[in-house]
Amino acid sequence: FSRLIIAVAWVLALVLVPLGRTVLRMLFARRAWWGSAAVIFGSGKTARQVVSILQQQPELGLKPVAILTDKPQTEDQIRGVPVLGGLELARRMGPELGVRYCIVAMDEDSNNRLYDVHKQYGDCFPHMMVIPELGGLASLWIVARDVGGVLGLEIRHNLLIKGNHWLKRSLDLAVAVPALVITAPLVAVMVGWIKLVDRGPAFYVQEREGQNGALIPICKLRTMYVDAEARLQKLFTENEAARAEWQRYFKLKDDPRILPGVGWFLRKFSLDELPQLWAVVKGRMSLCGPRPFPSYHLDAFNQEFRALRRRVLPGLSGLWQISARSEGDLEVQERLDTYYIRNWSLWLDLYVLGRTMWAVITGRGAR
Repeated sequence: FSRLIIAVAWVLALVLVPLGRTVLRMLFARRAWWGSAAVIFGSGKTARQVVSILQQQPELGLKPVAILTDKPQTEDQIRGVPVLGGLELARRMGPELGVRYCIVAMDEDSNNRLYDVHKQYGDCFPHMMVIPELGGLASLWIVARDVGGVLGLEIRHNLLIKGNHWLKRSLDLAVAVPALVITAPLVAVMVGWIKLVDRGPAFYVQEREGQNGALIPICKLRTMYVDAEARLQKLFTENEAARAEWQRYFKLKDDPRILPGVGWFLRKFSLDELPQLWAVVKGRMSLCGPRPFPSYHLDAFNQEFRALRRRVLPGLSGLWQISARSEGDLEVQERLDTYYIRNWSLWLDLYVLGRTMWAVITGRGAR
């Protein structure tokens, strides 16, 4: 066989196999027969977070069907999942009812109880997953090591490896350059539409924080009235519910600032972000990464998270956008951006890009 054919087949296999798996997961995720039932051990913050993640991302393939906890409960369900009782019920859930997965997600003294829980109930389920109290650490590139009989966790920080920077930059240029050329006529049409609806500049430019804290210009197609800030403040004085919604999401479902027709269309399909492809080509941004937020949005985060964000290039799209879009509040934004930065890989970028195309086509969650 031709060596060129073998090389091309190898490259296509590297890309198409994980991409095909992702597409199949997305297509089958919400089917009743997809995935496996899972019992959650715990009812605190960690358990609630696990339930929320599994419900929001059905493509993971685990469906929470019951919660078991030894703590007294004032509610009989958490996010629609019934709280059945104590951990001793595990002996029925596994062997008798055929539940194959158990997820141990306890908050208080969880690391101390893991051994006892596994010893008592580990034989009830074919698969037991443990969520330890290691918040903030990487989870994708972590390997269990036996260090003379002691369990060790080896964590690889991919973004600290120089070769990975070149891989990420190569992907950015390979996608952004042709995308910039292909979408240029569409941008020109959108500019004309904006001018017809509202007088003023067609582009909106704002300086935002980039890598290492440097200020970079973020250019978008304008989707709001020129006096957008005055309209927002007027709404806050008349509607306290809108103010509360803004403080939680920094977005509004019914935003009086949006231009009629063109503004909704651009934001619905995220076309207002297209001019940022030029920033990707110039190296100020990446295709994937934490979104460059305005200063008022960044001020709502703690300094530790802001310092983590400054370590990488801001992205045209990110894990938060494709996982939660506008439905995610500040806590969700911080959790997903932290996950992306600490677990970066070329495959994760390809996954984000694939999900971005799907979110843009369907317009899911955009405001």
